[in-house]
Amino acid sequence: QVQLVESGGGLVQTGGSLRLSCAASERTFSSYAVGWFRQAPGKEREFVAAISWSLGIRFYEDSVKGRFTISRDNAKNTVYLEMNSLRPEDTAVYYCAARRTATPTSYFTHATDYTVWGQGTQVTVSS
Repeated sequence: QVQLVESGGGLVQTGGSLRLSCAASERTFSSYAVGWFRQAPGKEREFVAAISWSLGIRFYEDSVKGRFTISRDNAKNTVYLEMNSLRPEDTAVYYCAARRTATPTSYFTHATDYTVWGQGTQVTVSS
């Protein structure tokens, strides 16, 4: 079972940027679709972005379109979430999740679609 470790969170001012990383423990990560989710205090976990394991098919939640970019480097077993123009409402614990799939262009937007989760990394945006 692949294991995921997120990093890159921190405290940033409104309008700032952060890049989150999701590093996987196995080379088979290249056949996993990956998603980023976030959970703010008192709120349910919500979808942020997803990427297929081949051809770079991406999908974003509406509020982050144009500000966040998900990408992956399969040679490094790592998926990234580049976050720009951050807002206080982006404050949350960010989680990456993965699911092995035979379809190279599949991506998933529901938390229940994923089988592996990281421990999360805190992102705090000050106003």
